[in-house]
Amino acid sequence: MIFTTEKINQFNALLTNAKKVVITAHKSPDGDSIGSSLALFHYLSKEHGDVSICHPDKAPHFLHWMLGFDEVIAHQENEAQVTQLMQDADLIFCLDYNSPGRIGKMDDLLAKSTAKKIMIDHHRDPAEGFVDLMFSDPQTCSTAQLIYELMEARNDLDKIDRETSEAIYTGLITDTGSFRFSSVTPKTHEIAAHLISNGLHHSTIHENIFDTNTENRIKLTSFALLEKLVVVRDLQTAYISLTQAEQTRFDAQKGDTEGLVNQALSLAGVKMAIFFKESDGIIKISFRSVATIPVNDLARNHFQGGGHRNASGGKFVGKMDDAISKFVTILPNFVEENKSHFE
Repeated sequence: MIFTTEKINQFNALLTNAKKVVITAHKSPDGDSIGSSLALFHYLSKEHGDVSICHPDKAPHFLHWMLGFDEVIAHQENEAQVTQLMQDADLIFCLDYNSPGRIGKMDDLLAKSTAKKIMIDHHRDPAEGFVDLMFSDPQTCSTAQLIYELMEARNDLDKIDRETSEAIYTGLITDTGSFRFSSVTPKTHEIAAHLISNGLHHSTIHENIFDTNTENRIKLTSFALLEKLVVVRDLQTAYISLTQAEQTRFDAQKGDTEGLVNQALSLAGVKMAIFFKESDGIIKISFRSVATIPVNDLARNHFQGGGHRNASGGKFVGKMDDAISKFVTILPNFVEENKSHFE
């Protein structure tokens, strides 16, 4: 129970004393960071007159349909506006990230801000000292679920409207793989049931997120699976890589590679999947696994990353071939060290 009476009282005091509120989330936004941000924005706007959302960069196209999406101000595109909002803020929410390094170039703005800060997040090993009030629960499937539980703890579930409901549900389904990850609990389904019983059109949200593709995205996915998928059968591992040139060939847009790593993981006999993507001069790496295989250890110990046990991220500074070579070299030892998890 992270939403104790004491902490809720602290939350209420911080919110009451704040004139200007800013909601932030991590770089390279996903359904949970956008969903939790918009859910909190819609909720707080009902009792607070000045609430803004400032993100490091813009969300992928398949999330632009969300009600209130235009309220999200991207630092990458509106640096001066975000800088001013962060400087003027009395209270800053840190959603879906547990250390300042996860918000890219906005980390300096956060560090220099004199505003009070509240973190609501579900990632492991939160950094100490950068917020005034912390709601952290790595056992919860998504930050969107924590926003619902915050409203529940404040006896405000009656304030969930269509906008808030769709935002929470988006966070739930994107961070749980449509309720199939082990992080899903009975509480997660109870929340979904409550939202649906209140009129949420869940099938429409699924269609907006997962069934809206461009021709180029379909072609890029086909190329990646046909030409770039490598399966290491004896180590129960598969990986896909895409260089910048390959992405350019298919005019790839932000979000077009979303889900590729999960398709690799879906192969029969594969228990760990990795996706290497060249972006912004570095190789960004996504790690996925099943059961108890700790890909967060692999990401943290070798690729400057971390995250959840079954879903983590990392990076490699250098060429694609070198990143893959490093991974392939490390892979046998990692599988051997975690042999019991692969059985």
